[in-house]
Amino acid sequence: MSRRIKLKKGLDIRLEGEADAGKVFTVSSDLYAVKPTDFRSLVPRLEVKVGDTVRAGDPLFSNKHRPEVKFTSPVSGIVEAIRRGEKRQLLAVVVKADEEITCKPFDIPSGDLPREKIIELLLDSGLWPLIKQRPHDIIADPSARPKAIFVTAFDSSPLAPDYRVLLKDDASALAAGLEALGKLSGGALHVNARERDAWSPPRDLPDNARVNYFSGPHPAGNAGVQIHHLSPIDKGDVAWVVNLPDVALVGRFLLGGRVDARKTIALAGPEVTEPAYIETIAGARIGSLVEGRLRDGGHRRVISGNVLTGDRVEMDSFLGFYHQAITVIPEGDRHEFLGWATPGFGKFSMSRTFPSFLFPGRRYRLDTNYHGERRAFVVNGEYEKVLPMDILPVYLLKAILAGDIEKMEQLGILEVAPEDLALCEFACTSKIPVQEIVAGGIELMMKELT
Repeated sequence: MSRRIKLKKGLDIRLEGEADAGKVFTVSSDLYAVKPTDFRSLVPRLEVKVGDTVRAGDPLFSNKHRPEVKFTSPVSGIVEAIRRGEKRQLLAVVVKADEEITCKPFDIPSGDLPREKIIELLLDSGLWPLIKQRPHDIIADPSARPKAIFVTAFDSSPLAPDYRVLLKDDASALAAGLEALGKLSGGALHVNARERDAWSPPRDLPDNARVNYFSGPHPAGNAGVQIHHLSPIDKGDVAWVVNLPDVALVGRFLLGGRVDARKTIALAGPEVTEPAYIETIAGARIGSLVEGRLRDGGHRRVISGNVLTGDRVEMDSFLGFYHQAITVIPEGDRHEFLGWATPGFGKFSMSRTFPSFLFPGRRYRLDTNYHGERRAFVVNGEYEKVLPMDILPVYLLKAILAGDIEKMEQLGILEVAPEDLALCEFACTSKIPVQEIVAGGIELMMKELT
């Protein structure tokens, strides 16, 4: 039985530079990488050294505490560099790609695959990390039996890519991926689409599949919000989460027996000269993807992901493992004469400080300026206006800061990921680093469990 859920709380931040669905370019890169820093609480163990030759699908590193969880190369080539940070933290394994990609073959048995075989194949191929687990927003535990799996079929974040463009040629792969996920779930397989998109799911869905339709502003597309309204997580529950483009990647692997890491991303933002979609391969070098596509002059910030939850990157960095977009916005490194005292007709405001509410269709050129400084909590109800979940965000954050495990559980730490409270950070009068605090709370909870 499908459900239609209308969310009223939230906020759509209307930025300039939305990717044009009619412009799709193919871009290759010389270097590709897999970054352990993309995965929460991962302790990596290297499987290669500089100079080794690898194929697409060969392991680069694994999880030290769960060696069966592997992270494989998206391309074939030579391991060019192993980047490390402070205290020799492993930051990235970089592969210089061959002109023609060679893939490691995987033996996919014909016929109906059992659950155990699907898990084994996804672990060996390095595709298992595409499946994340709630609570804690970590890579799913392959030994767990989730009460449900949630597939997010749209992204509601600012300048988000249209999944219909990302998946226009992947109908058969989507069907195969959803069939496999249906077998992995201990209960329902929830496929959550946006009502206004009129998205049509594959015809042959698993028997336990449920297609749900959400409407309303961001964060309607967040998995945590969808789980909260469909099947809230209680203590002891486990739910798995997968993005729809990643379902197609799983399907391509099961149909073809090789790791096909091609993906389409959106290149968007006010600093992009021609916002468009780019066909590339997972882990591509950022510089290769944006070269010649940015405005001349001025300081800018390049973000792997969206402006609320993405990672600030340099040109020699690489596309994030879970990211479907690159966003480029102006850097907020200039002083503004009179600041908030000006009329602000070109400014966006979720309150009525500036008259943006008079222009509901206007898009804005926002920069990274905080327009304020960090101070003590100001309890003004702004968090609650943008969080469509039945939790008390300010009290949750205070419990995390106090390290009160029991209170954190009572206030909903098991239900949220940092991305779910990203709008609270945007709306915060006190400039509190909300996502950083939530991430710290999750780490504290995990330490208590080990």
